[in-house]
Amino acid sequence: MRTARKGSVEMPAFFRQLVKETEKRVSSFFKGGGHGGAEHTDGEREEVIPSPYLDRPILDKLTEEGCSCWGLTYALCSMQGWRANMEDYHNCVPQLGTGLADWSFFAVFDGHAGNQVAQYVSQHLLDQVLATGGIGPEDHPDRVRGSFTDGFLHTDKHLLTAARREGWERGGTTVTSTLISPRYIYFANCGDSRAMLCQAGQVCFSTEDHKPYSPLERERIESAGGSVSLQRINGSLAVSRALGDFNYKGTVNRPPTQQMVSPEPEVCVVERSPGDEFLVLACDGVWDMVSNEELCAFIQSRLRVCTDLRDVCSQVIDLCLYKGSLDNISIILVCFPGAPQLSAEAIHQEAELEDLLESKVAEIYEELSSQGEEPDLLSVLTVLANTDVPGLPPGGGLQSKRNCIISAYYEKKEAHNPTTPNGLGGSEKLV
Repeated sequence: MRTARKGSVEMPAFFRQLVKETEKRVSSFFKGGGHGGAEHTDGEREEVIPSPYLDRPILDKLTEEGCSCWGLTYALCSMQGWRANMEDYHNCVPQLGTGLADWSFFAVFDGHAGNQVAQYVSQHLLDQVLATGGIGPEDHPDRVRGSFTDGFLHTDKHLLTAARREGWERGGTTVTSTLISPRYIYFANCGDSRAMLCQAGQVCFSTEDHKPYSPLERERIESAGGSVSLQRINGSLAVSRALGDFNYKGTVNRPPTQQMVSPEPEVCVVERSPGDEFLVLACDGVWDMVSNEELCAFIQSRLRVCTDLRDVCSQVIDLCLYKGSLDNISIILVCFPGAPQLSAEAIHQEAELEDLLESKVAEIYEELSSQGEEPDLLSVLTVLANTDVPGLPPGGGLQSKRNCIISAYYEKKEAHNPTTPNGLGGSEKLV
């Protein structure tokens, strides 16, 4: 199956990796790391930079699920994917401590330049937010906003001490988090991970990504002595707010929130509604592949045919992988009592769709075989991609049914070339 999955994303993965490697080389040139083909002297040794990508993705998934006492259910799924290291962490706390049992906290931490900062922040941020004293049963929005901001800044301050001691100054992490109270949903976002709330099948709120090219972010970066090139700070860092990244926080006589990289979260408050269906927190490995509207539609359609939220999250990760994501991929799905429920009609339509896909794969296989060559998976996928297939999951399209298609292909291949008793038949070995 790994071979099949890799094959299905070969073209977009190659293209995206080419772009990323080009950006890296151009960034290195403008930072003085290269000199346009200058010769190395005998005493110089060219630095070998390890590739940030693997030869094949690591497809093992970490999953988690749970619920709260007041009817909330949630699931998490994360996967390392094509990245050489796993740098994502998360928090799932469906019930806070004494006096806040009907409050919940969820967060995704997307690390860069190492996983140490993301791990540290995942272990300390919630405690720092609660330690401010502004979060309590009275549920005052202004005080909660202040607690979030202070908690982020305090975490970054303590992180600086640990980073200097452990050598983590280059590392950083984005954070997207939500605190759910009986009356409100609080969102605190710092960086380019994102949170989204859906009501009645529509996106009713999403956080804003903090990118260096955004006008207000660019103004702060340039005021702190930095520049924005290649849509990155100093041609290197692709986010403008994060915890850590202390190499970008050294401008004298400027507070932490006015440095090139700011640790200040953008905090938003949404009043809870009976129409709340679900919210999503995910790293940019998801949002680079699907839009808010696409993901909202896809998850809503999956909730009507699947009872296991972990499976829904897993399908989102597969979708992003098949669309060409080369990043770590992490998603938390939080469902409210008003979330879509199983639908007998939707389940029937899903079964009909899978039957249709299986028949189309068989037809394509037979048609290609009649031309004198045994069709490979990529050939079948290419023909199918140009075929009208009604009833595909909204927001997911054909990519969201790749597992069904791959299974149908190998079943047809096995039937067409059955394995001989001594095991030396025409069946293909998956590696």
